[in-house]
Amino acid sequence: MPIKKMQDLDLTGKTVVIREDLNVPMKEGVITNDKRIRASLPTIRTALEKGAGVVLLSHLGRPTEGQYDEQFSLKPVAARLSELLEKPVRLAATLEEAKAAPGEVTLLENVRFLAGEKKNDSALAAKLAGLGDVYVMDAFGAAHRAHASTEGAVRAAGVACAGPLLQAELAAFAKVLDNPARPLAAIIGGSKVSTKLALLENLLEKVDMLIVGGGIANTFLAAAGYMVGKSLYEEELVPDAKRIMEQAKTLNRDFPLPVDVVTAEELAPGQKVTTSAVGDMPADQMILDIGRETLQQYKKLLSKAATVVWNGPVGAFETDPFGQGTKDLAQYLAESNAFVVVGGGDSVAAVEKYGLSEKMGYISTGGGASLELLEGKVLPSVAALEAKG
Repeated sequence: MPIKKMQDLDLTGKTVVIREDLNVPMKEGVITNDKRIRASLPTIRTALEKGAGVVLLSHLGRPTEGQYDEQFSLKPVAARLSELLEKPVRLAATLEEAKAAPGEVTLLENVRFLAGEKKNDSALAAKLAGLGDVYVMDAFGAAHRAHASTEGAVRAAGVACAGPLLQAELAAFAKVLDNPARPLAAIIGGSKVSTKLALLENLLEKVDMLIVGGGIANTFLAAAGYMVGKSLYEEELVPDAKRIMEQAKTLNRDFPLPVDVVTAEELAPGQKVTTSAVGDMPADQMILDIGRETLQQYKKLLSKAATVVWNGPVGAFETDPFGQGTKDLAQYLAESNAFVVVGGGDSVAAVEKYGLSEKMGYISTGGGASLELLEGKVLPSVAALEAKG
């Protein structure tokens, strides 16, 4: 069933409650990256332009539910929103204070300070929905959580709709999963196969080529019979890795493994590195990046792709000198003619680190939500919006 869109509704004189994902990283009360705040601005501005008053909802961090905790307060977020919107954004400490006349913006304090948020309490959901005339779900980064402010309030609201950011996220992943331009490639990195097993299995049914990187690739190398030294890998999942490689063969999917690797004695800055073929790596070292030959192999394969989804780096890019493979891969994808969707916190962080965000097809704001979509799951908030029609 089609989901209502905020921009299609008459909001004149109404109070619009918008659930955003303003869960930004902070250090000692200072926002260190305001990307999620900036991503919410078009939705807020659209509601204001349509003559509405706006009440914003968001969580921040993981406080003890039902208890106020200064370190998880949204005060810095309200201040930053005020700067970016160039108008006052009032922070409401309680539900009773969460009101906004047309043209005004109010941010309710961290919804996780409210008892029942994470348990999707129906009474709390009804109170949140009752803060306005229209409930807008725009927090893609929290759309996989069935919480009172993300799923329950959508169902409780008289009128519920999707905001522009949520719509854009769903459209980008539909472009990858529903009817992609082919060939379709997926690059899945990260440390553990166990966290992405369902993802790999689902993607094999959909993609034409699947590249694994990081610690995930180490488990597959072990499954292929290579010694991986002191590398991070999951021995207990070697049988699963073998099964997935056999599945790739059966489905005739390209499933390349690294042919050379960058290794060091430990994951620490300034280490002396060695590059060797996968069959010749030193037993006392650990794999921390892909080598040049592997990168060239991946580039050759990806040159055929019309659509690419990238979730997770191919090496320990946060620590020099183990980021070269991820950097070179990111630069190649940025210059590619393929439609590239970057999802997942670490791969997004890598793209931002190398200044390549503007050159990608789409940068997702939600790591967990994007993973669940790629796994073939229905997001609770989206299901609730579809049910509202």
